[in-house]
Amino acid sequence: MRPRTLLSIFIAAVISIIIFEISDTKDYTSLPSFWGLMVILSLMILILSSIGDLVENARFGAMNDLEKKQYLEDKATPYFKKLWNSAFKKQSASEEKSLLIDHGFDGITELDNALPKWWLGLFYFTITYCVIYLVAFAFSDYAHPDAEYINEAKLQAAAIKDYEKTAPAVSIETASYSADNITEGEQIFNTNCVSCHSQGAKGGIGPNLTDNTWINIKQKSLFKNVFWMLENGSPNNPAMKAFIKEGIITGRDAEKVAAYIYHINREKNPVTVAQGGAAPQGTEADWQE
Repeated sequence: MRPRTLLSIFIAAVISIIIFEISDTKDYTSLPSFWGLMVILSLMILILSSIGDLVENARFGAMNDLEKKQYLEDKATPYFKKLWNSAFKKQSASEEKSLLIDHGFDGITELDNALPKWWLGLFYFTITYCVIYLVAFAFSDYAHPDAEYINEAKLQAAAIKDYEKTAPAVSIETASYSADNITEGEQIFNTNCVSCHSQGAKGGIGPNLTDNTWINIKQKSLFKNVFWMLENGSPNNPAMKAFIKEGIITGRDAEKVAAYIYHINREKNPVTVAQGGAAPQGTEADWQE
């Protein structure tokens, strides 16, 4: 009869797997569901162990005297010693004869050795882990890249909001161009400005912001000029609001929008009339970098 794995090893293995699987959950030990799951699994293991005892007793009763004697001698051997022997102990010549498989080739014979318990345990553990992982990945948010991305994005957005609460306000004097602001600047532009300036700032109701002709030139640099316009609005067109003064966007938002306009105007080719852009309006600007 094969030796049974100790109950304590089963319980320790199950608890370790559960803790490993939910280790990403913050303060999981305070969750009632965690301890409830521990109790349920422990009870299930105890029930399985009791069933194993009943099966073992039934098999023992069906043995003859010699088999019972051999079984009791084997039972007296400590469990971990059995594991050691199964992994490293070599059988004697007489034991090899009983394990010899009745086929061979070119003088090479094969023994029907049982695989080491540690190898089998590791093999079954990897299978179990893979099944649990695949189920968790397919039917839950555990280790799912989309869920991890959303969670990370939420954390970053919250961190940015916390930073902006305490960070000094951005003014036209302190605003500066950064390529890191282009992407967010485009998003803010699309929310507030495309109704007049169209997608990509190619112009529509409002002027084309990708060319070098400007109706309002209030600053020496393009970046500062865009910030000035967002702060004060257009003296020539009331449709161009003073976004900052009216509280529609913040100075930090204006800094990002100015970075986006600077990028598409100075670092990319203008959208011409032939490409769908609005005709030039205003005068040629001579910006200082």
